[in-house]
Amino acid sequence: MKSKNQKKINENKKKSEKSERTIKKKRVISYLNYIYKVLKQVHNEIGISSKAIDSMNSFVIDLFDRITTEANKLSYYNKSKTLTAREIMTGVRLTIPGELAKHAISEGTKAVAKYRSSI
Repeated sequence: MKSKNQKKINENKKKSEKSERTIKKKRVISYLNYIYKVLKQVHNEIGISSKAIDSMNSFVIDLFDRITTEANKLSYYNKSKTLTAREIMTGVRLTIPGELAKHAISEGTKAVAKYRSSI
């Protein structure tokens, strides 16, 4: 039978072993590189500040979240567990206003067609 002191020593060893473990950092999703590449494709001579890129990054993450939330609701209403291009397209129509949605859908359709042809 172990004494109380030995139990406390064992508990302290376990605590110190846990504290020595490395903690993995949570991976942060960022679109900084993509924003910069698109800017250089559109306006090669124009630069952008880090604050502006951070603002654009927040905007893209927020928009992505809104579109996927709408698409998720649509798949739930249709009793489907799979998000397809159709749900995403409808989520874009519901989230983005007017002419901008039409352009986004046409670009998305081109991207899906290009992806399917490469498979």
